[in-house]
This record gives sequence, structure tokens and C-alpha cells, in this order.
Amino acid sequence: MVFIPHTDEERCEMLQAIGLTDMAALFQDVPEAYRYPDLGLPAPLSEMEVLQELRYLADLNMDATTAPMFLGAGAYRHWVPSVVDAIISRGEFATAYTPYQPEVSQGTLQAIFEYQSLICDLTGMDVANASHYDGATAAAEAVIQAYNVFRKKRTRVVLSPTLHPHTRAVIRTYTQGMGLDIVGDDDVTMPFEQWLSLVDGNTACVLLQTPNFLGELEPLDVLLPQLRAQDPEALIAVAVNPLSLGLFKSPGEYGADIVFGEGQPLGLGLAFGGPYLGFYATREKHVRLMAGRVVGQTTDMEGRRAYVMTLTTREQHIRREKATSNICTNQGLMVLAATVYLSALGKHGLRQVAELNYHKAHYAADLLDQIPGFTVRRDKPFFNEFVVQCPAPVAEINDFLLDGMEDVSIIGGYDLAQAYPALENAMLVAVTEVCTRDDIEMLAEALTAFTNLGE
Repeated sequence: MVFIPHTDEERCEMLQAIGLTDMAALFQDVPEAYRYPDLGLPAPLSEMEVLQELRYLADLNMDATTAPMFLGAGAYRHWVPSVVDAIISRGEFATAYTPYQPEVSQGTLQAIFEYQSLICDLTGMDVANASHYDGATAAAEAVIQAYNVFRKKRTRVVLSPTLHPHTRAVIRTYTQGMGLDIVGDDDVTMPFEQWLSLVDGNTACVLLQTPNFLGELEPLDVLLPQLRAQDPEALIAVAVNPLSLGLFKSPGEYGADIVFGEGQPLGLGLAFGGPYLGFYATREKHVRLMAGRVVGQTTDMEGRRAYVMTLTTREQHIRREKATSNICTNQGLMVLAATVYLSALGKHGLRQVAELNYHKAHYAADLLDQIPGFTVRRDKPFFNEFVVQCPAPVAEINDFLLDGMEDVSIIGGYDLAQAYPALENAMLVAVTEVCTRDDIEMLAEALTAFTNLGE
């Protein structure tokens, strides 16, 4: 039964306007044999029976909480303090939307202001917005900002091959039709000198990532001066894992023009792939070309602290030709979650989580490096992910980890050959603070058992 919220008179009036006599005529282009197909649905069940069936189906699944998990590649299992969900589930936050009347949305504006301040502290930048859908969307907005900085006169965009493959794909999709020359994102084996030579006088921006998609920490203190020497004017945008900033210097301290990334590690959980959060920060001189909204702090007529929507450059609010983006909403609830997470941990707590990620990943790498046939790639230092060269296809190894052992199931790492054919039999292993010593040693024992299968 379909509910149509119109009176009979209104329906007749609309049908007459398009020259039809009844509702059935709207579906005349659909072959009659397909208008009312037999759906083959099962017999109806009571609510209790439906819940029992759903619980049964759910128990058949394996999730990140029921087995050791070493799969990352952009979405990670981290510990989310209970206070995060407790606060964002409150009605005044969970139901809040874009503050169209910002002066009466002081609570929402304060949360956004605190988030912006935290992101600026993390990234070492002057101003942050709130926010983008995810890290990939933020990357695309970085490209568009750089394009506008040069008044659309520079059209080259140089992408690092170790920028997340999904991010590179979104940039291409997001900017199609703009006439951009996007280069440098195809070959992970490309020598650095060859990649650097792609930067020329037509380059609007260069995008790189640290830790990169292979988990490696890029030497920004070396790379950024080389990029500046190649072209002093081109903007440099750096994607970063926000948790790593609890331990390492920020891209802003090295002189980046834009810092962005995926905020999922900041208390968002895995959540079946979203919603996530794209954080974004830049230099103050570029603030008017930055997409998103900016909230500022001031005082009202009575001298009390107040928050105001300082800048909003969406086409929904200003003339379309002046807008920096046509995105008409953001991940406001995710911004709040990240704010609560960072506030709950504080500076020292964030560093502790980062250290746990770093040290546990290195403990795992050292164990796996000792297994015959497995070699950890150590070309560069890494944070909480690393590449392991394997003696067999990664898909085969992951099948063994999942189903090949009695009473033990492990969710293995990411098969890098999916993104980089040149990295055949290479597994990207992620280790976070929730991975225990037992989990890591269980993985090492399982991989050892795999190597013993052929003996």
C-alpha cells in the first residue's frame, strides 16, 4: 500500500496538467507483465520472529570485535571512549542540522568552534573548516582551492602515487570537466626524481600523504623544500592520519599550505564504511577560497562570549558564481564526535594512543619479519601500518587466516595488488591500540603455519 499525500481533486488537477486521465496511465511505458511481478516473499512473521531471524543472521557474520583484525588501508579499528556516543546521542545534538539561524544555535556553533581550534592545533595551520564528507572529498576541495588561488590559470595537479587510491579516484571524479591536467598518480615504482620533474610552472598544487597509503612516513622536512625549489608558487597539500599527529610534527610546521585527511580515527569507529569525516585546514590568506564554514568567537552587546558564523561560502548561502563549493551539508555529528574524542583524550592521551599504535605495529613487524618467506618493507619509517612481502598471493593467505585453522579466525591485511599491480604478493598490515600482544602473536603463529603447509 502506497500513501500519496494528495486529495482526489489535487491528483485530478495534476493528471489533467500532463494530459492523462488516471494514475495507471503513468505506468503505461512499463510492460504489463512486469507491473505486478510475483516477489516470492516469505510468509509474514511476527516482530519477535523477525528479531530472532535477524539475530541468527547477525551471528553468522564475523566483525572486527569478534576476531583479531589487521585490515586498515584507510579505515581502522580504534578504541572509542563511551563518552563519545553518550554525548552525540543526546537529542539536541543528534537531531541538529545546519544552523540556518546561527545566532540561536550557540551550542552547535561552540562545538564547531572547538573542533576548528583542535584541528588547527593538530595540523599546525591557521584556520580549519567544519567540515567535509570524508578525507577523499577534502582532497578534491584542496585541488579546487588551489585552482582558484591561481584564478584558474594553472591547471596541473601532481598527485603522489602513494596517496590513497580512493582519494585519487575521487579527485578525478570530482574535478572532471574542469580541464585539469592530473598527473603522477599511476606508478608506485616511479623514482622520486621523475615524479618531482612533473611539477612545473603550470602546477596549481601537489598532493602527498603521510603516513602514505603504504603506511610509510614521508620526510616532509626534505620533500617540501625540494618541491618549493621546483616551483615556489605551487600549493602543497598534505593528507595525514590525525592520530599520528599526537606523536610527530605536523605538516603545517614543515610549511604545507593545506592539511587535510580522513577523521575516522578520531572516535568514529568503523561503522560499515561511514559516515566519516573530512578535516581540512589551510593558511589564513586562503580562507576565503576554502570550502565549508568557519565559526568565530566574539562578544554580544552585553559583553558575554558568543559564537558567530564568520564565513560560509556555499552556493546555498551566497551567489553561485562566488561560492567555493556546492556541497549543501557536512558531517556535523561526526565533527562533534571528533571534538569529544580529542577533548576526552587531551594532548597527553592522544600521544599515548599514537605511541601504542606505533610500538605495537613495530612489535608486529619484527615478529613477521622473522617468519620464513615473509619480509617487512623497511624503506622508510612507518606509523601503524607496514608492507609485508609474502610467499604467496595475499588472497590465499587471507583465506587461510580466516578459515584454514581450527578454532582460530583472523582478519588479515589488505592485498596491495588490488591498487598496485606492481606490488604482487604484498600485504598491508594495520596494527592499532586495540590489537593485543596475543592477537599479534596469534597472527605470527598463523603465518608460520601457512608456510609449513608446503613442507
